[in-house]
Amino acid sequence: MTISREQEHEAQAYWVTETGSGELRPEALPATQEGEVLVRTLYSGVSRGTERVVHEGRVPERVADLMQAPHQEGDFPGPVKYGYLNVGIVEEGPDEWRGKTVFSLHPHQDFYVLPTSHLTAIPEGVPARRAVLTGIVEVAINALWEAGPRLGDRVAVVGGGLVGGVLATLLRKYPLGRLQLVDADPEKRNLAEKLSIEFALPEEAKDDNDIVFHCSASNEGLKLSLQLAGDDSDVIELSWFADKEVTLPLGEDFHARRLNIRSSQVGAVALPRRHRRTNAQRLEHAALELRDPLFDTFLTSECLFRNLPTTLTQLFERPGGFCHVVAYPNSED
Repeated sequence: MTISREQEHEAQAYWVTETGSGELRPEALPATQEGEVLVRTLYSGVSRGTERVVHEGRVPERVADLMQAPHQEGDFPGPVKYGYLNVGIVEEGPDEWRGKTVFSLHPHQDFYVLPTSHLTAIPEGVPARRAVLTGIVEVAINALWEAGPRLGDRVAVVGGGLVGGVLATLLRKYPLGRLQLVDADPEKRNLAEKLSIEFALPEEAKDDNDIVFHCSASNEGLKLSLQLAGDDSDVIELSWFADKEVTLPLGEDFHARRLNIRSSQVGAVALPRRHRRTNAQRLEHAALELRDPLFDTFLTSECLFRNLPTTLTQLFERPGGFCHVVAYPNSED
């Protein structure tokens, strides 16, 4: 259903107002300028880890500017309009964009105006609901570019949450010698079975890996990652610990076996590809990967946009699940 500008009410956006709470606020939409489009949101996604940190006011002041989302408004700890998984349809703008389903790194908001350069067109064969994972797949692709898995490599993914699970889904396509998903939660065995990869509890995990991807955002997970890495190999750190203190036994595996811990942060393209790929190209590739219906595994709960303030409070109080989907009026695939 197409809504003309004359029919629109004010846009509504979700704002974190104080620690642990939020509300929908009216937003004045600017008129579209040359090179801009009006997008009507179909779905947005909640990445539980990062958005919980924002809700709890735990973004460290030292890196608050660096950790801002691309279209965030307000400053940490709040009030702040935050989010970065948004899929909508172009209602107004250049003819070549009108009617297209697009992904953007925009917060939870029902209508918004952006330059076309900030949009990623969703390819045919990718449902709009699944496309909210574009930004998560982008994180995983960046880590793969950082690590550069090779033929026959032994690889472990420590932490079977949203990022770790999506990363493992991509790693299935590589001609690896071994791939293990490692998690302290035995229920994550079900995810590994869906992905047709090996699962291991921490005490069962195999060591001497060429690459270990750490995604658990826990002190124990990073310590285990060092134990599982082979001599002179890399631990790729995807977790955002925010204000959590991390203590590591650096007198054990780290120095004795000359290990490397490398950060993979999606704000910049991984250095091995930085001169040959742009952020926009990385997002385009992520959208293409989502043609695989297996990614629907990571869409585990849903609410209506109007219920988002109360739903998020409940969502962050209970563990489990992957990506929470927010459906907007007249959502459609």
